[in-house]
Amino acid sequence: MSDSRLSFKEMCAKFDVTPRTLRYYEYIELLQPDREGRARFYGPRESARMSLILRGRKYGFQLEDIRQWLLIYEKEGTDAQAQAFIEMADRQMVELESQLEQLQEAIHELKTLRDETAANLA
Repeated sequence: MSDSRLSFKEMCAKFDVTPRTLRYYEYIELLQPDREGRARFYGPRESARMSLILRGRKYGFQLEDIRQWLLIYEKEGTDAQAQAFIEMADRQMVELESQLEQLQEAIHELKTLRDETAANLA
C-alpha cells in the first residue's frame, strides 16, 4: 500500500464522517475506492472528491447535484465543471438568501413575543 492511500478508518477520521456516511457516498457513486478483498483504500483523487463533497454539503447542495457536478469534470473537463458550479452557486445563493430572510423574520417575531411576554410579567 502506498503512503498516499487511506484506509476506510483513516478516511472516516480524516474527514470526520461516520462509516455509514462513507459507505453511503460509495453507494451513490460519489466515491470509488480501490478494493483489495474486503478492504477499501482511498487515494488522492478520492480525498479531493471528499473535500468537494463536504464543501458542497456545507453550502447546502444536494448530494445528487454534487454527484452530477463531479461527473461533469470526468466527462467534460474543468471549464465545463466551473461553469456548472457557477450555475449551481447562483441557484444556491438565492435559496440561502430566502432562508436567511425567513430566519430573520422568525427571530424578529420571537423577540417581539418574548418582550411582550416579559412585559406582561412585570
